[in-house]
Amino acid sequence: MALLTFSLVGLQFTWGIEMTYCTPYLLQLGLTKSKTSLVWIAGPLSGLVMGPIIGVLADNSKSKYGRRRPFMVGGGIVVAIGLLILGWTKEIVGFFIPESELRRVLTITLAVLSIYLVDFAINAIQSTSRSLIVDTLPIPKQQKGSAWASRMIAIGHLAGYGVSTLDLLKVLGKTLGDSQFKQCTVIAALALLLSVGVTSWAVDERVLIASKDADVKSGAVKVVAKILKTTWNLPDRIRAICWVQFWAWIGWFPFLFYSSTWVGETYYRYTPTASIAESSDALGDIGRIGSLSLLIFSIVTFIGSIFLPFLVRSPDDDAKRGQRNFTPRPPAAVAPLAKFLQGSKPDLLTSWMLSHLIFAGAMFLAPFVRSLHMATVLVSICGIPWALACWAPFTFMGTEVNRMTAPSTILANGSSYRRLPNPSDDFSAPAPSPSLLRLNHLDRDLDDDEDSEDSSTGETAGIYLGILNLFTTLPQFVGTFISMIVFEILEPGRHPELHKGEDAEGVGKDDVTKKVTEGPNGIAVCLFIGAICAVGAAYATQRMRGLYKRTR
Repeated sequence: MALLTFSLVGLQFTWGIEMTYCTPYLLQLGLTKSKTSLVWIAGPLSGLVMGPIIGVLADNSKSKYGRRRPFMVGGGIVVAIGLLILGWTKEIVGFFIPESELRRVLTITLAVLSIYLVDFAINAIQSTSRSLIVDTLPIPKQQKGSAWASRMIAIGHLAGYGVSTLDLLKVLGKTLGDSQFKQCTVIAALALLLSVGVTSWAVDERVLIASKDADVKSGAVKVVAKILKTTWNLPDRIRAICWVQFWAWIGWFPFLFYSSTWVGETYYRYTPTASIAESSDALGDIGRIGSLSLLIFSIVTFIGSIFLPFLVRSPDDDAKRGQRNFTPRPPAAVAPLAKFLQGSKPDLLTSWMLSHLIFAGAMFLAPFVRSLHMATVLVSICGIPWALACWAPFTFMGTEVNRMTAPSTILANGSSYRRLPNPSDDFSAPAPSPSLLRLNHLDRDLDDDEDSEDSSTGETAGIYLGILNLFTTLPQFVGTFISMIVFEILEPGRHPELHKGEDAEGVGKDDVTKKVTEGPNGIAVCLFIGAICAVGAAYATQRMRGLYKRTR
């Protein structure tokens, strides 16, 4: 399990570095907060494009190295290149362009393009890494696999924010770069390549072979048409999971992209002795202050990802309750306690709903925070709901996908995936390898006796997880435009502290100081709006419960 999900460590390490430093980095280059929020369309746009398309392409890939691993390795190399370009944008542009306004504009442009390159490639890795888990594990182990994925995500965040809190220039000198941000990009690139390499080496992925009538390459139009048709005709349970994810991620978007900046700004706004104007590395200082709170957040997430799976009932346990033909009996001395503990364990759906409410309660308080300690406490509390957010939707989705593909699934194009049969009386061909899959079109009359009800092939995991990714990325567009409007109203102009030497556009220096220390914090308002949407996610989860009861 650890090796299967290890790629997520480097993935989340990279996300952590990007979310900690890229917002203040862009502000330091001279972008306003409202324009910076538009840059972060890169995240949802890349998820919107890469998730479903890579999912379909990987589902039908016949590479001898497997369906998922080639995309993971290729994406890792592209991300590493993008990170290095991002860290050295000023030097790359400065090598060709002398000091001028054009140089500043091109530096910002290259930084934004690098962020887009990183986000597009990292979404390809994320899509295939999640699909690999669903492919590999049978239905009863889907919750365990998702729980391990949540742990690896927590470890990646923990490592990323832990590194960000260190003064790397003092620890490493200038070996990896002459600033905190440059050194973080190098470390993130190496961490991602290492983690993806370990998973690709450790997992024995099955290779897809196609029957003659399936050996036709799908064009781009067919791929898009298949995605749209599948999205329009989602099974009820999968549609319910997607809508919960939609509302939840409107809330998570501002938290993940702006919380570290919010914590750093809160410190410099309301701590009388703090002055970032005297700092030689303002970007590094805000990043380290924000990363400390996110480090605690990651510790809480990690602890939750370890213990919560033991305290929550699996969806598969709920489905099989009443189907068992035996009753486990503990020793008489502990029977009452065992019965109480088993009966008091909440199901995963209830836990997911409560996590939305915990997140909403914490973020409702964000606009009223006036100290670093309180901001850190609120961010830390969100570690528990984040552990559920990295675990619950993928458990439900993995379970539903594998129920649909066991033993055979009719796809949107009329074909079906199934394991290769190996009947003992078939002497016409050698027995196929169990590591192979065959794509059979309308082959519904084959004997399915050897497939158990818990068998898992996950052949359609790519497209359905890609669609789940759509419902993760579309709300980020909503969050982006909400953030843009809020920042344009409350904090117009360039950041008056990170962008040294220039006042905010159209505002005098004294007015800037007053606005920064006394005006409402735009990020805190975005977090408050996100809390309202988290309540909507809790309501959608409750409706999902009703659907499960009706269709059980």
